[in-house]
Amino acid sequence: MTETATEQLTGKSLLQKIKSSNLPKRELAKECGYYSVSKGGEVRVNIADFYDALLAAKGIALEPKSEKDARGREATYRVTVHQNGQIVIGSSYTELMGLKPGDEFEIKLGHKHIRLIQIDENKNGVEQSDEK
Repeated sequence: MTETATEQLTGKSLLQKIKSSNLPKRELAKECGYYSVSKGGEVRVNIADFYDALLAAKGIALEPKSEKDARGREATYRVTVHQNGQIVIGSSYTELMGLKPGDEFEIKLGHKHIRLIQIDENKNGVEQSDEK
């Protein structure tokens, strides 16, 4: 089991530390707190975490967290018809759309496409103009 030795720098403090240092990247990551020490005393530099923090400090998001489900898989916007003929829309998509249990949809079939239209309860079954 490993333990983090010091608090990791983030945001502006991380950027300031990087600008004021001429150390190699591994030493710089260690100086900024991105390392762990095992029970045996072995020091491991966490370069990936250091780079992630650096990107976040610069305002660069490589992958929005909301597009992953609880198991860490990314939403692909592609599904397969199951053997029983059903198609499952995962919770990642329903969360992104802000859907809740009990929300209702009208199904409209087109040539090689299916359109789901959310029914707005306030309009008594009239479709919303805002498609999701």
